[in-house]
Amino acid sequence: MSGSPAPGAPSLPALFSERGGAGGAFSTKAADYAAARPRYPAALFERLRASRTLHTAAQIVDIAAGTGLFTGQLLYRGYNVIAIEPNAAMRAVADATLAQYRKYRSIAASAEATTLADASVDVITAAQAFHWFDVEAVRREWSRVLKPDGRVVLVWNTRPLADPLQKALDDLLGEFGGEKQAVLDRRQDLSYVPAFFAAESFERFELANMQQLDHAGLVSLALSRSAMPDRDTPQGERAVQKLAQIFARHARDGQVNVSYRTVAFVGRPTSA
Repeated sequence: MSGSPAPGAPSLPALFSERGGAGGAFSTKAADYAAARPRYPAALFERLRASRTLHTAAQIVDIAAGTGLFTGQLLYRGYNVIAIEPNAAMRAVADATLAQYRKYRSIAASAEATTLADASVDVITAAQAFHWFDVEAVRREWSRVLKPDGRVVLVWNTRPLADPLQKALDDLLGEFGGEKQAVLDRRQDLSYVPAFFAAESFERFELANMQQLDHAGLVSLALSRSAMPDRDTPQGERAVQKLAQIFARHARDGQVNVSYRTVAFVGRPTSA
């Protein structure tokens, strides 16, 4: 195995070429993304700290940082973080939100071409993002910038479809996201991810995660998905109507509980 998606799986940047590829797929999604995408459980950061993957002096680079959700959770815990994000709208939200942290800076760059110096990074993180990357190009680039004992942390909040609300949202994403959503789902199978890592350094673990959202939050969560239509389009308006029905069925006291399984992979890439 190469640590890449199955042969023939479409490239996500190519699939979103009409929006400018990976760098533009979320250009209209930044506000909804920042408002409603789930954060990551505190237990994840505690586990990474206990294993010394994260440590006080570490230079961390959060790649495809988006609006800075994962970056912000690292900064809050006192770490030094460089956020790399190619999408200007997403990066602007991160910069505005995280400017209060003196240990933060951002770079307009990509996972495959970070602009970072050789052997300059202790930890590379990528949250909800690795499935967008050119895996072999990333392997070469990350091996170049990591220090000899550096590590990579890949994280996803996955959607357990046994949960009735997540199943309803999945059906909605399939209806309105079409082929783009189908390709995204195939690329988030994650079975290819372990082969990205050297066996002797590799660890995988899962944690429970949950968020509470009101009606507006549930709408933002669904519409923040790259394959979903924008809310000011006819398809987007129909999706918002269906989301109102989903919320009414699942809400208690004006909130829904959205369950996730947070899946983390930690290790060092195999040789490029």
